Amino acid sequence: MATETAGQRQTAQGPAASAAVRAQDVRPMRADARRNYERLLTEARTAFTARGTDTSLEDIARRAGVGIGTLYRHFPNRTALMGAVFQGEVDALLTYARELADAPQPCAALVAWLRAIITHASTYRGLSRALMTASADENSGMARCSVPMREAGDALLTRAQQAGAVRPDVSIGDLMQLTNGIALAVEESPDDPQLADRLLTLTLSGLKGERR
Repeated sequence: MATETAGQRQTAQGPAASAAVRAQDVRPMRADARRNYERLLTEARTAFTARGTDTSLEDIARRAGVGIGTLYRHFPNRTALMGAVFQGEVDALLTYARELADAPQPCAALVAWLRAIITHASTYRGLSRALMTASADENSGMARCSVPMREAGDALLTRAQQAGAVRPDVSIGDLMQLTNGIALAVEESPDDPQLADRLLTLTLSGLKGERR
């Protein structure tokens, strides 16, 4: 588990932390700062894949060859670091959603996208929990990942609903929570490679509208 001090957690949370992340996004970095930033992202991605998203931030900083203070200057909290690490994967999922936007079978397109989310979330232990938490906290460092994902999913869901393939009372918020819940179950059951498809099939049976 990570070993963050109480002081670090207190100064790293809330709207001020989110503002710091946004400010960093628009400020140009010096060459040395950019190198540190990229090394931290590389080491964080490796650590999150191998050991999960609750891996020690101090260890990530050490492996990147910088101090913990440097890590916090770039990423005010753990979720800010996670959001930066996962941004590339999220961009790929958003691109996939756009590719599916005109698919001839709207429900199949929605399910294909949800399956891709499960695969993505299951790659990093702890990511599913973070995404589920982010959906209820727009100030979270993961919000810039979860918000566009919800928007992309809503477009696919609306199209499936308009085709009569999905019940009209299904919301994208509930659907994303279900999807992340499936990803969490898959994460906890690595010896059952068919679990995701079974759970997704069960979910789909409850989503279907009148036109089958």
